[in-house]
Amino acid sequence: MLRLDDLQIVVRTAELGSLSAAARALDVSPAVASGALKRLERQLDVRLFARSTRSLRLTPEGEQFLGYARAALQNLEEGQQQLAGSKVGISGVLQLSAPSDFGRNVLLPWLDEFQQEHPQLSLRLLLGDRVADLYRQQVDIAIRYGTPEDSSLVALPLAASNRRVLCAAPAYQHQHGELRRLDQLAQHNCLLYMLGGRLHERWRFQDGKRELSVTVSGNRVSDDADVVRRWAVAGRGVVYKSWLDVADDVQAGRLRVLLPELRGELAPLNLVCTHRAQLSKAVHLLREFIQRRCAELLVRKPWSG
Repeated sequence: MLRLDDLQIVVRTAELGSLSAAARALDVSPAVASGALKRLERQLDVRLFARSTRSLRLTPEGEQFLGYARAALQNLEEGQQQLAGSKVGISGVLQLSAPSDFGRNVLLPWLDEFQQEHPQLSLRLLLGDRVADLYRQQVDIAIRYGTPEDSSLVALPLAASNRRVLCAAPAYQHQHGELRRLDQLAQHNCLLYMLGGRLHERWRFQDGKRELSVTVSGNRVSDDADVVRRWAVAGRGVVYKSWLDVADDVQAGRLRVLLPELRGELAPLNLVCTHRAQLSKAVHLLREFIQRRCAELLVRKPWSG
């Protein structure tokens, strides 16, 4: 089996152009360095360096082996760093953006809990429904519904199976009657959401293998998803929202799911960043934490499957 210290001798000798210089850099005697090189050449059954009294250069076989030796040492170093990092807490500043409703009413208490577990970590939270420009804004990651339109961004799933659900407050149902069919939405006040100037007035569902859609209308529109949810809780109309946003309201009885036999459209929640190099230990831990919390909410989902 090859010895790591022998690989180090080869790499440093190639870098410094001298066996004696490599010995000094590694704090071993020239005799030890020479012995390590000879031992490795015997094991590989090749000559790695062409040596004379005045010069030393890599042979073609040595050039080929050098890349593997460097990669092996680099992989070991990265492994040591990861193990060392796992033994210490995370610190520094983590900057993230999140949707208004999910951020204020779901994520905020989660972040409190996460920061209690990692008190050396500082958070900078930006809330809003407009998609953050990760190349310009000072954020490390964004939490967003749906797949990013920019294919150059890295999107990691937080809740891939999340869906939208149709909801209304008990007070609204009491006043306007129970919704029994999808086409009856035309007779109800639907609370609408607008993003980037686009009104989301076409609501899509699945009934088994059938795709259903309905165009709705109402007397209230907002570009803030939290406002739309608050209107629904106040009994102002019917809302079509991400289950993650309304799960606690449904659990507490503030909202009721309508037509639960229909499956709302997918609303996957993702963690988005510009490059995988931004996936620090803090980001990985936060992602795992949010995934667990989302899974707990999805256990209570009203749709089957």
